[in-house]
Amino acid sequence: MVTITDTALEKAIAILAAEGKDNWGLRIYSAGGGCCGPSYGLDIEERPLSDDEVIEKNGLRVFVDKNTLAGLNGMKLDYYDDGERAGFVLSGGSGPSGSACGSGCSC
Repeated sequence: MVTITDTALEKAIAILAAEGKDNWGLRIYSAGGGCCGPSYGLDIEERPLSDDEVIEKNGLRVFVDKNTLAGLNGMKLDYYDDGERAGFVLSGGSGPSGSACGSGCSC
């Protein structure tokens, strides 16, 4: 299961409201992977698909297909804004962190 921080919750609800999509939700999806592990994307969708798990928190719905959900175990969806950059970030999880590989990637 993925945890949604209060900061991410508030920002997601604000974004959906600003776009006139109050009843829509966020989708977390697998965006492939590489030597640094899996990567995930985030999008806005009107409704869940038939095989989605729906995570609800204080009026926010997050849609995740069952295959992607398995990789999100223990992860946290947060929102950061350091004044120069801002965005949603997934962190944590049960996989290795800070790992490196020999193919020249920078994790």
